[in-house]
Amino acid sequence: MDLRCVRLLVLMAGAAGLCGCGGRAQDVLVPSPTVMAAPGASKVNMLVVTTRARTNEPPGQIFGGSRARGRSLFNLVVSIPPPPAHKVGDVQWPRKLPANPATEFATLRAADIDVGGVKTWFRTVAGPKRSVLIFVHGFNNTFENAAYRFAQIAHDSGTDAAPVLFTWPSRGSALDYLYDRESGTASRDALEALITNAARDPDVGDVTVMAHSLGNWVMIEALRQMAIRNGSIPPKIRNVIMAAPDVDVDVFRSDFLAIPEPRPRITVLISRDDRALAISRRIAGGIDRLGAIDPDAEPYKSKLAAANVVAIDLTKVEAGDRLNHGKFAESPEVVKLIGTRLIAGQQISDSDLTLGERLAGATVGAASVVGSTVAAVVAAPIALVDPATRRGLKRQVRSIGEHAESAAASSAVR
Repeated sequence: MDLRCVRLLVLMAGAAGLCGCGGRAQDVLVPSPTVMAAPGASKVNMLVVTTRARTNEPPGQIFGGSRARGRSLFNLVVSIPPPPAHKVGDVQWPRKLPANPATEFATLRAADIDVGGVKTWFRTVAGPKRSVLIFVHGFNNTFENAAYRFAQIAHDSGTDAAPVLFTWPSRGSALDYLYDRESGTASRDALEALITNAARDPDVGDVTVMAHSLGNWVMIEALRQMAIRNGSIPPKIRNVIMAAPDVDVDVFRSDFLAIPEPRPRITVLISRDDRALAISRRIAGGIDRLGAIDPDAEPYKSKLAAANVVAIDLTKVEAGDRLNHGKFAESPEVVKLIGTRLIAGQQISDSDLTLGERLAGATVGAASVVGSTVAAVVAAPIALVDPATRRGLKRQVRSIGEHAESAAASSAVR
């Protein structure tokens, strides 16, 4: 690569580094003994199943982005501030520690749990239908990001399903897409085991599995393996919700067809102005991502109908996500429909949404080339608002520079 390009990336990374992290506290998952839920606050008591390795750097991360050989069980209790401090669709991150539970999310408990403890946990949190909601996060998520976002989803959706977070080894950087994808693939056996165990538990009434972004790849692979291994999907798995799925449409079709009837009810939440999926499409060689198709256009309309897959188009729904990639969680209307209708086993359609003005989309012109350079260029604008991306961008730029200088030296020798 031209060294002038390297210098440009260095300047971009430097500019990103000038932007502060908005006063957000670190180590938010470390519970403070002095913090108790504020009057009117809510609690989300979640089970965490993870294939992440333990970490002490930073101390409050608990689980990092490295891959563990097995799985860990963990229990998190998160306090959600009462309204008007908490707005549906938002995570009120602590600005300093200890958190103020009257205005911010606060961790009340963070501890390991064993299998016996899981049974006690379920009896404590399960609603009258004894439902379970398993959530699989997407690309570019640290453990604390995944935990607090899922706490927000579980709370704002209004579901009484027992919340289970499946978190796989994402490094939490926009530059580590390929690492994250491989980590997700390596985690599909653990997710399959989790879903199978939940479906076989006589205390569980039904199971909903919901995934976001790249987490859909992990989820659909786990379900496909389950169907091949057992000949079918257990009937307790009634709902599969795919939010902004970063899945190749051809891969989804082949994996989906490997699941015999009767299949769970599958709902796909789509947004044609999803910039993150537009970037993924470029990196993937121009193949459409399932979460960004036009469900009313052929051949998708006929194929979705034939497969009995319900597609909800969120393109005109307004949300706070600059990339239009998290509408399912950040739109108050959508996240409530997920809890009151989808997880409850009902079907929804576009007509259930009061559509707002369509968000202005920016042209994604990242990439006529591939590899590390693409990742760095794409990540640079994101780095202005994401401190984890800023750190990763600096690492990536240094790596690109080292490779470029090495290549230049090698050429000179020849």
